[in-house]
Parts: sequence; structure tokens; C-alpha cells
Amino acid sequence: MRLKPEPSAALVILAASVVFYASAFGADAEIGIPKAVPYAQGVQVSDAVKNECQLGEKVSEFLLHDANVKVSDKPNEGRYLDMAITEVFASAGGAWSGPKWMTVTGTLMENGKKVASFRAKRFSTGGAFGGFKGTCSIVGRCTKTIAEDIAGWLKNPVDGAQLGDAKSG
Repeated sequence: MRLKPEPSAALVILAASVVFYASAFGADAEIGIPKAVPYAQGVQVSDAVKNECQLGEKVSEFLLHDANVKVSDKPNEGRYLDMAITEVFASAGGAWSGPKWMTVTGTLMENGKKVASFRAKRFSTGGAFGGFKGTCSIVGRCTKTIAEDIAGWLKNPVDGAQLGDAKSG
């Protein structure tokens, strides 16, 4: 008859810790986000783009579809993704006025303490039929892709991450 070895106390404690961490802070734990990602102080964006394109609302809306997040106004409770739009280049004229881009920076917080941060940037010329799209439509493509980049990052948040086109500059 073969006896099975008993697990060591350290192994049992490690397994319990992993289960606790996964249930309390793992992939199933929702992360709070702002209803609309605000513009960082000093960012130069035309009033037309701010008022008509709704970039901050779109980033949050796309994140709500792509990640395990919820809208929250309590940044110091639980997990919260503090974000800001830090750069927008979206001149009027649609594709005829050249490429558009935007940058979002963010910090994942846990009960008010920093866990990890990122910088996400995306460029767009409008894709297929870009010449028939307006400025908001083109820069809106950036918001969708940035949200997808952030959702991927949230699965494995690495501090100082450069997402999307931020990797190249």
C-alpha cells in the first residue's frame, strides 16, 4: 500500500493565500472608473472637439464593454482606475487635415495606493473611407482602440506600461 504524502503547512498557507488573493483582488473583482475620463489640466483641445466628440465619455463607455469595470465616484475605495486624457491632436477637416491622435494616462489604485500605471496612445487616419469621415469619427476610433489596450493591460497591470502607439513615441 502506497501512502500519499501530506502537504506541508507552508504549501497549505500558500494555496489559501492564492485563493484569497484571486477572490478578493483577482480578475473577478470589478474596478471603478470615472463616468467620463477627464482632460488633464493644461491639455490644449479645441472647444469643438471637447463639446462635440465626447472623447472622455467614449473611453469609459468602451472600457465598460471590454473590461471588468464599473462606473464609480469613489476613487479611494477598492480598486479604481484613475485616468486622464493628456494629449489630443484632432484638427478640423476630417481625414483631409491629416492624422488624429490622443493619449490617455492612468494609474490603477488599490484603496488609495498605486498598483501600476500606463500611458496609452493611438493614431488614426480614419481607416477605410477615411476621407468621408469627420474629425470626431476619426479620433473616436482612437478612443475605442485605447480602451481595448487598457482592458488588455488590466488583465496583467505592469507599472510604467506603454500601450499601443505609445511604445513608439
